[in-house]
Amino acid sequence: MPANRNALIRYKTIDKCLQNRFRKWTLDSLIEACSDALYEYEGIDKGVSRRTVQADIQIMRSDKLGYNAPIIVVDKKYYTYEEPDYSITNIPLTDQDLNKLTEVVEILGQFKGFSHFQELGGIVQKLEDHVYTQKTKQRPIIDFEKNEQLKGLQYLDVLYQHILRKQVIQITYKSFKARTAQAFNFHAWLLKEFNNRWFLLGTKGEKQPIMTLALDRIEAVDLVENVPYIQNENFDAAKYYEHVVGVTINEGLRPEEVDIFVDRHNAPYVLTKPLHHSQEVLSTNNEGVIIRIKVVHNFELERLILGFGEAMRVLKPEQIKKRMKNKFEKGLENYSDQ
Repeated sequence: MPANRNALIRYKTIDKCLQNRFRKWTLDSLIEACSDALYEYEGIDKGVSRRTVQADIQIMRSDKLGYNAPIIVVDKKYYTYEEPDYSITNIPLTDQDLNKLTEVVEILGQFKGFSHFQELGGIVQKLEDHVYTQKTKQRPIIDFEKNEQLKGLQYLDVLYQHILRKQVIQITYKSFKARTAQAFNFHAWLLKEFNNRWFLLGTKGEKQPIMTLALDRIEAVDLVENVPYIQNENFDAAKYYEHVVGVTINEGLRPEEVDIFVDRHNAPYVLTKPLHHSQEVLSTNNEGVIIRIKVVHNFELERLILGFGEAMRVLKPEQIKKRMKNKFEKGLENYSDQ
């Protein structure tokens, strides 16, 4: 990295010199300018060799870095740009560059709820403007799932900072089942995103169970002073969520093998995008496939299976099978009087 950084400093220095047409630039004067620049920016005082600057000029002339700089030698002694307005900083972006920048801008935009990326807002905006002016007729070729109307996103960075600083917070929270909001102290450990919603993981206090709170149900977040923060040093998010689909952990339940039949029309979707990392194929025939996943029964698992409708059928365990059957029967009743 340092070598590349030093080379970039030399390229920009040579470029700046050759743009100055009020002075005649010999190789020795370019060497001196590069040496001064490296000392000013990097504290390097050993100077630059003649061979290095000659190699720099050749690279700038070539297409290796996309410069193709029109550097010429006048009177066999003085270096200058053949085109008076040329600069390596004015090189137009290629289509490939623009496509890459478009993707980068889209990706950065997904994190705008965090202050780290808000600080980059000006840079991202400049990128967006530059890309737009370069390819105004180009339609987007990448699109991310997002929900700008989702509640609670304003707490993302606040919660992140409290976790980072190990601070106890008071959360005013109203669950879907509660009639009124409740305020309680909370020791937050983790922010987790699932299905385009954000969740906060932590505990209310010592020897209290781990809780998962939805950010869209939070009404207020306040700092609590003079209360020691409970930090779970042994908490491993990957291990904690190892046997679940989604974010809901039903304490006391053990992972169990869930066998599911998927019809032949939907089997490719499930095989290419497994329901869970534990998924394995038990059998395949002309009707479809039978898969097995080892998970803890929770709300998200049911929603996932329901999403496939008639294309998916739980074979075992009996408890989940009966529960899914009951949900489909109640769903059918909703349409029975239509």
